[in-house]
Amino acid sequence: MNNQTWQTEAQSVARGIRRRVLAHTINNNGGYLSQACSSAEIWAALYTRILNIGPSEAPMIPAPFPGVPSATNKNYFTGQAYNGPKAPHLDRFFLSPVQYALVLYATLVEVGRMSPEGLAQFNTDGSTVEMIGAEHSPGHEITAGSLGQALSQVAGIAWARRKKGETGRNWIFMSDGEFQIGQTWEALEIMNFYKLDNVAVVVDVNGQQADGAMKDVLNIEPLTSRLEAFGAQVAKVDGNDIEALVAASEIVPEGKPLIILAYTSPYCGIDILKARSPKLHYVRFKSAEEKAQYEAILAEMEANAL
Repeated sequence: MNNQTWQTEAQSVARGIRRRVLAHTINNNGGYLSQACSSAEIWAALYTRILNIGPSEAPMIPAPFPGVPSATNKNYFTGQAYNGPKAPHLDRFFLSPVQYALVLYATLVEVGRMSPEGLAQFNTDGSTVEMIGAEHSPGHEITAGSLGQALSQVAGIAWARRKKGETGRNWIFMSDGEFQIGQTWEALEIMNFYKLDNVAVVVDVNGQQADGAMKDVLNIEPLTSRLEAFGAQVAKVDGNDIEALVAASEIVPEGKPLIILAYTSPYCGIDILKARSPKLHYVRFKSAEEKAQYEAILAEMEANAL
């Protein structure tokens, strides 16, 4: 595959992610649309170029919720199989801000790891395609808690994999809002102490959180120098530039976790969202007229995809 081919594929996946999440938001009168706008290129880069994972081993239409894990529940499973088999040389992927689950599901559909019928199960009773993803949800391997708990878990997994001699990297998707949480910085201290250079983090730095703009709620900048002070190797890139994301992912750190700060726009590809600033976390239409505006954007996207 030449460079132009993978770039074209990745751009098509990114557009498809936004289109699917927009369609979902319209059909359900609500959705995490700004997250799809900001992170579509990140997901496309991960699943078409960056992650070293095998083919999905999961059903195209997700199985129902198997019940909580226990010694007697033989039917329990996680959603990890959508990211392929576990193998010493393969990467593992973890989603930390689980409100991005809708965007992850759209990505799995776009890259052929889940069917559109699976996405249609979103947030329905008995489905594993949960609104706030858990360990049994497609593409998930762990439950990340309310927010900010996945990095600690991945540090432990990465340490264990290194002890076993496994060479696969441990990729985690994070949001910038998680750097307002103390546990994130504690996990970074642990990764620095144990020199966990098999951890790679990509952060959607879209400047937004549930209560509004990050800079107004609790500013985290200068994030690069703060992360470096905690022992990370940091690459700062345009997160809506697929080539820049892939180039950063190829950095091989020595004795440090790699953190890619992907600075993005929360209304990239759907400019009308800008009018809602600074409250972009969840989109619910305020009127039939507003919904019609988004329907017109979707129709244009679908026409361009033909």
